[in-house]
Amino acid sequence: MKNPPLVKVEKDRKRSALSEPPEGGKRVFALKTQPSTPSAVTNKNVHASRKACGGIGVKSDLDARHDDGQVETNISPYALYRLMTWLSPSYPIGAFSYSSGIEWAVESGDVTDADSLMRWLAVMFAEGGGFCDCVFLRHTHEAIAESRNAKLYEVAELSAAFIPSKERYLETTAQGRAFVEATRAVWPCEAMERLVTAFEGPLTYPVAVGVAAAGHGIAVGLALHAYSHAMVANWISAGVRLVPLGQTDGQRILAALEPVVARTILRALKTSLDQVGSSALRSDLSSMRHETQYTRLFRS
Repeated sequence: MKNPPLVKVEKDRKRSALSEPPEGGKRVFALKTQPSTPSAVTNKNVHASRKACGGIGVKSDLDARHDDGQVETNISPYALYRLMTWLSPSYPIGAFSYSSGIEWAVESGDVTDADSLMRWLAVMFAEGGGFCDCVFLRHTHEAIAESRNAKLYEVAELSAAFIPSKERYLETTAQGRAFVEATRAVWPCEAMERLVTAFEGPLTYPVAVGVAAAGHGIAVGLALHAYSHAMVANWISAGVRLVPLGQTDGQRILAALEPVVARTILRALKTSLDQVGSSALRSDLSSMRHETQYTRLFRS
């Protein structure tokens, strides 16, 4: 029997991925939502949100995540091991204690369920602090790779100046300082010493990670993806505890935000320091309001 044409196989794959599963079968991308959790992100919403950002498994989505000309995809096991170590929740920087203002968003009623949390985080990452962090990490990596201490100083200073509130300042500088201390002790490199020498001011988290990645020869695209995943996953963890939501809902949100993160990284790779900026005003206000919130679980 002859094999069916390749085009037909591709069409069948797309149809099977996006259509309803047969009776007794399982959907590939998400589990069935339980009727007892009406606020959960449904399979339909996950598909819709990812389609709006490039689709699920279609060419535009794959290009956004695997464009060899813009985001490096080859990685050695040593680089992967170090990225997973540095950006693991177990790395001693205290990321679990910060919510980036999400706690006030829940308190005020802006975030009430999984759908609203997903929308909040999409804006927060693509148009707010997430995008700015990616730009600063990219330029930090470039400054180290090109041995430009003056640029390293400029990026470190600008990234600290861009922080919109007192608690966000604490969040990124405390994590940045803890990251530098732990990495210098366990994963020392000449680039980290250059950072300490070139800049005596407060070190933000993306600058610290950018220096470590460049100092250990890890490509900037890979570092951006790992950093962004860690950031979004930490936000989701805070939201899951605060709303509260189920763990499966948290994973649905993480899956739905994948193309948002990928496209934001591509923008960051093309953005100069003169063009960096954010427009997530409500998110910035939430971090300011959190400073006087009466009952708090998180430091930001």
